Amino acid sequence: MADVDQASALPNEIPSTLDGLNATDSNGTDAVNATVAKFVATPEGTALAYGSLVFMALLPIFFGALRSVNCSKAKVDGENGAYRNASDMPETITSRDAARFPIIASCTLFGLYLFFKIFSQEYINMLLSMYFFVLGILALSHTMSPFMNRVFPANLPIKQYQLLFTQGSGETKEEIVNYEFDTKDLICLAISSVVGVWYILKKHWIANNLFGLAFALNGVELLHLNTVSTGCILLGGLFVYDVFWVFGTNVMVTVAKSFEAPIKLVFPQDLLERGLDASNFAMLGLGDIVIPGIFIALLLRFDVSLKKNSRTYFYASFLAYIFGLGLTIFVMHTFKHAQPALLYLVPACIGFPVVVALVKGELTEMFSYEEVSPEEAAAKEEAESEKKEQ
Repeated sequence: MADVDQASALPNEIPSTLDGLNATDSNGTDAVNATVAKFVATPEGTALAYGSLVFMALLPIFFGALRSVNCSKAKVDGENGAYRNASDMPETITSRDAARFPIIASCTLFGLYLFFKIFSQEYINMLLSMYFFVLGILALSHTMSPFMNRVFPANLPIKQYQLLFTQGSGETKEEIVNYEFDTKDLICLAISSVVGVWYILKKHWIANNLFGLAFALNGVELLHLNTVSTGCILLGGLFVYDVFWVFGTNVMVTVAKSFEAPIKLVFPQDLLERGLDASNFAMLGLGDIVIPGIFIALLLRFDVSLKKNSRTYFYASFLAYIFGLGLTIFVMHTFKHAQPALLYLVPACIGFPVVVALVKGELTEMFSYEEVSPEEAAAKEEAESEKKEQ
């Protein structure tokens, strides 16, 4: 959720709840030698870069939404494709969480701004790189897991493992960590570790994108809005947040230039000229994928709850996202000025489904739809079973 900017090499943005759409217009040598001519992207290169960014943005939204449906149906019982570990459970966002989110995001953004002003940028980014290195490996492993389940040879043995840490003994024993995994998970972890080492050593844009896509997909899959109203509160609050920090101050731009982490998707505008060594990047922050994505995923689960064998609201919001992102890019290049992506994405992603609901006469039903967290669902089922036994 940032703005259009210029950077010298691989530009970087701020955390996923705070970042956005950026474009870079200078090549890597500008920072070294001011006499080097400014790189001007060709129309073909620009079209390829932004087309690729839009395509990459749609992948985690589409597949993350589909996986969120299965995620919401599963129970923590370790059977029938359900969660083996509590960490795989979705996190439910309530209206109270949504209302506080822009405030927390603003505090985080300004805190990072102060950190970069007071402390050495090099050491901060070193710590952030290690932090996202670990998170990226775990996120990519989780993303690859369903695919590995399909391609893993059936004739190879699968061994089960459990990582268990406890505190105390006897009746006071308490589980600190209880994580179950198998051979397929270890293979996913090994592949993800290779990507992680590649990113740490080279900061290559492909490795960055692999981690970024994994973060986005996991966010859309595991962050669940409980109602459509909550989604409107979250998107509306971040709409104001995005506009204020982009147009009202230079805080977001400053942090975006200083922050080094795989929390954006990038694609080179000079790929046709320089190949994989290209350095003039167009960027899209993960915040502008995950925030609308969790709302789109909610509408898909609402479609499923209607039991009409249709995905009307999901497709409407999905097309709205494409329209909003395309409009952002168009306005950005028309006026040559920083554009907060949520300024266009929020009205589109909320407006399109609401219009569809009005036409179909399902507006009340859409806003009355509510999801409960897995813990609440389990508690309700337990209470109902106790009533039946009595």
